[in-house]
Amino acid sequence: MTLFSAIDPLFMLSGFVVGLLVGQTGVGGGSLMTPILVLIFGVHPATAVGTDLLYASATKSVGTLVHGLNHTVEWRIVRRLASGSVPATILTLFAISHFNIGGPASGRIISLLLGTMLLLTAASLLFRRQFLALTVPVVDRISPRRAAWLTVVAGALLGCLVTLSSIGAGALGVTALLLLYPRIPMARIVGSDIAHAVPLTLVAGVGHWWLGSVDLPLLGSLLSGSIPGIILGSYLSAHIPDSVLRPLLAAVLCVVGGRLVL
Repeated sequence: MTLFSAIDPLFMLSGFVVGLLVGQTGVGGGSLMTPILVLIFGVHPATAVGTDLLYASATKSVGTLVHGLNHTVEWRIVRRLASGSVPATILTLFAISHFNIGGPASGRIISLLLGTMLLLTAASLLFRRQFLALTVPVVDRISPRRAAWLTVVAGALLGCLVTLSSIGAGALGVTALLLLYPRIPMARIVGSDIAHAVPLTLVAGVGHWWLGSVDLPLLGSLLSGSIPGIILGSYLSAHIPDSVLRPLLAAVLCVVGGRLVL
């Protein structure tokens, strides 16, 4: 069965709604899509994670193209992140290949990890400004060379977490980059984070496909809705205050994360 051979209207609508939110906030792809697949549609957590990773790589490729044309990508930062995340992703995939990730026990473990990552993402959305303010004195003493190495380490941590849960490349990645590169404009931070998410989610998604935890017809349905959703959301982002959207998204993530953990 080909990628778009069996478009499901409900999955297409879900893709549209999530794409709309991603276009407006830059956050919410894995944080919303994976829980929707698990909690609402009853998709096995491993399949939800694997399918969402390829979904993210496709949608964020579009975002990378836009940011690249606007010259809002720091490619040196992308290279540093990827030099840590890609090897970590491959090692994580190799580790989980020794387990039955399609079984009920693995499903529960992945659900717990999903819930924990959602709560961390919500915290980064709600308290990012306060957290950054507290860490400014320490961050200012970090040398450029040390920042480069810490970027590689941050990439490795993101590679492991995203491969296991499909969550973290957005909000957690941006927070890490704001800590390490406080003088770089926000647009370049976001653009670099989106560009790094492409190789990370692609390698992780292909690995999950190899492990048998990707549903291609489901992926086609999600993409058919998310692409127009992202376009519309990007347009609306200029008209809806970020101060309204981010707390609302964080509240949703808290509720969903709590539901997955409990």
